[in-house]
Formats: sequence, structure tokens, C-alpha cells
Amino acid sequence: MNGIKIRGTGRAVPEKVITNQDLAHIVETNDEWITSRTGIRRRHHCAGETHTSLSVSAAKAALARAGVSPGQVGACIVATVTADTLVPSAACLLQRELGLPTDTPCFDLNAACTGFLYALHTMECLLNASPRKFGLVVGCEQLSRVINWADRGTCILFGDGAGAAVVECREGWPSIGAVLGSQGDDELLRLPGIETGERGFISMEGTKVFKFAVEVIPRCMEQVLEQAHMTAADVDFFVFHQANARIIDLAVRKFRIPPEKYYKNIQEYGNTSAASIPLVLSELQDLGKVDSGSRTLVVGFGGGLTWGGALIEFA
Repeated sequence: MNGIKIRGTGRAVPEKVITNQDLAHIVETNDEWITSRTGIRRRHHCAGETHTSLSVSAAKAALARAGVSPGQVGACIVATVTADTLVPSAACLLQRELGLPTDTPCFDLNAACTGFLYALHTMECLLNASPRKFGLVVGCEQLSRVINWADRGTCILFGDGAGAAVVECREGWPSIGAVLGSQGDDELLRLPGIETGERGFISMEGTKVFKFAVEVIPRCMEQVLEQAHMTAADVDFFVFHQANARIIDLAVRKFRIPPEKYYKNIQEYGNTSAASIPLVLSELQDLGKVDSGSRTLVVGFGGGLTWGGALIEFA
């Protein structure tokens, strides 16, 4: 199978900012309590923006950076759990707004916070069978619409945003070597479906999810490195799902990753679920921390439970 590389990235976040001080007026909490436990200081929530408008903005930025036109796109996947509508999918609405060819397969993918990684692997498979070798992968969430503002354990965590990547598939390029996993669990992290009789809010067992994450992330990283016949020293940059700064710090210490090889933006955006990883990738490309040839180990985890890792190169 031919591999994929990232050609260009883009991102979009709402203008409205919710600070820790703002939350202190809503629930019993304060800036020190939130920051010390999560690393989050601010998060962006939609006011006039929609899930679709964020997806479109991020996708357009990624296409422009990649120098790829909508007509060259062979497939489009939107990773999300909070689309504006279940049907039509967010990806189909994106197809309409961007003017992608009507023979382009477009669909949403739900693997919670690991969704972008699942989507990258799926895109690699799709492009191997497509006559057009560019793919558009978007992670977008409007989590502010599913927040329980009475639950201080979850309302402090989540933000809205979108990140997009245009990938290219070529003969001779290595596969991203995705390592993906799942373990059915409807208690640790849950978002009810439509008309189930449950309130449509996110619920989470924070301590148990933390324990799951600190166990699965190192294991996933080791599997990716072993599969690629590499060590951590061979990787140019590490990108982690931005769920909790302490989870990232533990992984960094375990693999002895130097500060110049990883990045955190959770302090600004909070946990944006499927948008988290592409938001980081877009910022890294803007900052010049990743460039053509950069080998980036990307790892995430989420509700489901799901987890995944991959070794991604930039074209």
C-alpha cells in the first residue's frame, strides 16, 4: 500500500473566549484549581459560528496552504461527535460549501478524541483506491452545545474548534503505520444519542479516564516505534491529544522527550476532542516547528474507549 504525507494544514476557532475566571461565576471553581489539574486557562466557544462554518474555514486554509484545488480532492472525512446534523453529514455539507466533485466519497467518522487518527488511516486506504490522490481530513467539534454547566468536573474542560489536513498519497511513500484500538465502555465517557431519554450532555469519570490514558499512551507509542523500527530519538516531533497537561507531561518524562520536540496548546483551547490533534499540527506548521520531511509521532485517546498512534511525515 502506498503511503500518505501531510501537504498542508489549517485551523479555525471561535472568537468568543471563556476564561477560568468566567467559569468561577458559573460553578464552584477557580483559576488555580483548573490550571493545576488540567493546564487549561482558556477555551473558545461558538457564538455566531457553527460546526459547518468552522469546518469550512479550516478546510479552506488547509487547501490554500497545500496548493490543492477542491477539484483535486479524492475523498473527504470529518471526524466529529457534534455535527450540526446527523444527516446530512458534516462532510457532505463541507462538500457542498467547498465545491468538491460529486464523485468524492464524503462521510463523518466518530471515534471521539481519537477520531482524527482513525480518519487519517481510513483516508490512506481510500486514496490508494482513488484516481485523485489528495484527501481532506478535518477534525471539528462544537462541544459547548453538549456541556453540563452544573458539572464542574466536565464544564471546565471542553472547547470548540476545527483543524484540517490535506494529505497526498504517492507510490513509494511509507505508510503512516497507524496503531488503532478500542474497548467498548459506556460508563467512563459518555454522550447520549437522540431521544434516548437521557440529557444530551457529556459525562465522564475523570480519574478513571486519566488512569486509562496514562497506561494506553505509552503502550501505543511503543507499538508505533517498534513497527517503524525506530526509537524516540529518531522522531522529529511528538503530538499528543490535548486532554490534560499532566497526561502529556507523564508521557514526555517516560520517553525523555526534550522540550523542543513537543508542544502544548491546551492552555488556550482546552480539550477539543477530534479537533485537538489537527489544531496542534496546524500551529506547528505555522510556527515552522515541522516542515517537509519532518517525522511526527501522533498519539491520542478518547471515549469509546478508543486510542491510536501513527508516524506522519510532512511533504
